[in-house]
Amino acid sequence: MNGRKMNPHLILVIGVLGISCSAIFVKTAQAPSVITATYRLLWTVVLLTPSALFFHRKEWGDVQKKDVIWCCLSGIFLAFHFSSWFASLKYTSVASSMAIMSTEVIFTALGFALFLKGKIGKKAWGCIALAVVGSIVIALTDQASATNAIYGDFLALLGAIFISGYTLIGRQQRGHLSNTIYTYMVYSACAVTLLLMDAVTATPVFGWGWKELLIGLCLALFCTLLGHSLF
Repeated sequence: MNGRKMNPHLILVIGVLGISCSAIFVKTAQAPSVITATYRLLWTVVLLTPSALFFHRKEWGDVQKKDVIWCCLSGIFLAFHFSSWFASLKYTSVASSMAIMSTEVIFTALGFALFLKGKIGKKAWGCIALAVVGSIVIALTDQASATNAIYGDFLALLGAIFISGYTLIGRQQRGHLSNTIYTYMVYSACAVTLLLMDAVTATPVFGWGWKELLIGLCLALFCTLLGHSLF
């Protein structure tokens, strides 16, 4: 059985490639950021439903109430990540937004050490410090190039903080839940949260055209299923 498992390093490479496409798709979208995120998650849930409800239906009996609660919280974190990070791309460059989003490792490492009692080596702390310095340099450069870039950088930083919460919860839940069951619950909670955001902000969900729906599908397929799910 173990011999059939994919190399985790290969999975990470595929995941990174998938995630890297996100900013490009989002940048081409004309709909509000929260709508682009909503389409992404609705498509993701639709694509996952056959597998989760039919091929993995026996696993649902092992899901406990606390698992549902944690997965819902993870989905909320993910929804706020998407809404803040997508919005950041309206104000700052793709390079700056992606670089600042990479500081997720800082918050994930801190959360891992503080809440999960994990240990982080000296080399890891050195890399984290380097990421902080790089993010500061990028933010200062953006300030000189665009009036709203700092706001965009701030939104990207919020996105990094929110995604770290999603990552930390995933590390705990994936210890006993299959990838399909875990991601299906998280993505469903994320989609519901985004729909509530649409309602609160009085943003119509439909009427944005087929291009926006197609962008959402591409985000779901390449960036969520072949990105977040692999991670």
